[in-house]
Amino acid sequence: MNADELRHLQNPLKDRYRQQPEAALITLRAAGSLGEGVSCKIETGKALVEAGLHPATGGTGLAACSGDMLLEALVACAGVTLNAVATALGITLKDARLEAEGDLDFRGTLGVDKTAPVGFQAIRLKVQLDTDATDEEIATLLRLTERYCVVFQTLSHPPTLNLSRKPAQ
Repeated sequence: MNADELRHLQNPLKDRYRQQPEAALITLRAAGSLGEGVSCKIETGKALVEAGLHPATGGTGLAACSGDMLLEALVACAGVTLNAVATALGITLKDARLEAEGDLDFRGTLGVDKTAPVGFQAIRLKVQLDTDATDEEIATLLRLTERYCVVFQTLSHPPTLNLSRKPAQ
């Protein structure tokens, strides 16, 4: 896809969202149900993913770890965003590799130490590019990727989050 093809796809959407801001607000959903053992089956729309305990918390390593899935979502979103921004800017990427890594202290999630935090303490997203773009173009590409990547921005600026009980049907 080139910049003109991307603009052809996105310009009607952008025009609509400028004229009808409420049309741009959509609700994404995810669903799952309990699986065998200590697991949860996630309905992705593309495939069924079974998430389970990380080996550091007693899992076998055969099921997907939700922490890994969070990092994978970051890589996926940043990769798509990077590709779209490069396309829009006319920057040719011969190849790109993205890696996310995050630091967890499992004492927190296992309740071993009540002062140990639960969740990632730090997440690092690394991008390796094969391109002839200038340093200035690369800096712009990375800045705009960070700015427009939904998962990156959500992790950087957490939304209001709550847990509630839904009555059984």
